[in-house]
Amino acid sequence: MRIEGCIIGCDECVNLVPEDTEEIRSKPKSREQLGRIMLKGDNITLLQSVSN
Repeated sequence: MRIEGCIIGCDECVNLVPEDTEEIRSKPKSREQLGRIMLKGDNITLLQSVSN
């Protein structure tokens, strides 16, 4: 699973708040709009910039 969005906030524990977020799954291929969410820093394995 991959989550894409625009980061609007973070803290010292690398907890992130992205908005306009999409959850993208490869098996089966699907996309789900999530909106604004909070990601706990200890569950994040990779941060990567993507071009629009």
